[in-house]
Amino acid sequence: MPTFVLVHGAFANSFSFAPLQAELALLGLRSLAVDLPGHGFAATYPGAYQAPQDLAALATTPGVLKGVTLADNAAHVIDVLERAREHGPVVLVAHSRGGVTATAVTNSRPDLVDRLVYVSAWAPVVLDAAAYNAEPEMASVDAAALAGALAADPADVGLLRCNFRTADPQLLARLKAVFLADGTDDEFRTFLSTFQPDENLDPGTADDVARAETWGTVPRTYVRLSEDASLPLAMQDRLIREGDALTPDNPYAVHTLTSSHLGWLVRPRAAAELLAKVAAGRP
Repeated sequence: MPTFVLVHGAFANSFSFAPLQAELALLGLRSLAVDLPGHGFAATYPGAYQAPQDLAALATTPGVLKGVTLADNAAHVIDVLERAREHGPVVLVAHSRGGVTATAVTNSRPDLVDRLVYVSAWAPVVLDAAAYNAEPEMASVDAAALAGALAADPADVGLLRCNFRTADPQLLARLKAVFLADGTDDEFRTFLSTFQPDENLDPGTADDVARAETWGTVPRTYVRLSEDASLPLAMQDRLIREGDALTPDNPYAVHTLTSSHLGWLVRPRAAAELLAKVAAGRP
């Protein structure tokens, strides 16, 4: 039996995978969700983040993610994979920014990954992950929505800090449109409450793009999210094309779920059934 190792995206943590893990368990599948360094119960939640908020203090309070790098994330996941693989094959599943970590891990230790699954995740091949944001495929993204949630100057605190507990109705509506347009307002607020305020500043460099000689040897699957306004379908398809061009003898197995960026985690049954097929050798 394979173990699914789940890697979260920016501002997220292992908590967001709980509904998916429940569905996987009901299908008899084993999984574990990783908290990257400085995430989950290791995260910084400043007292100023609590109501009534002190926005001035929130803008200056130090956070544990200052100085945390992509290499730190990769090392942590490698440690998890080494332990998990003692019990059988491993399927590494990454969402969103977690794809950058999964790519770095597979660049370094392809021997630990039996299949790599990206779910609307960054799989950088030609450019580093940050550089893709300036490409035409990202033109439809409401980048100002996340910028509007910024609660501190990254140069001052050495990390990204957002105020996801804002009560600004217009900002909340824009964030919902970016991340969970197919969900209810209650579902969105529930998901938002699982987000942590901080994320590290290191999305990787040109040295962290996929390598044909390592990453390219691992069987891989890309799950497209057709309604994703955060990582648009055009960019997902570009990442798939670039990966296939890098290793034409080992192309992606491609699937599509009708979902926003977060909807597949709110209603995860279809995703769990798809992962079950992957576990059964039907990638």
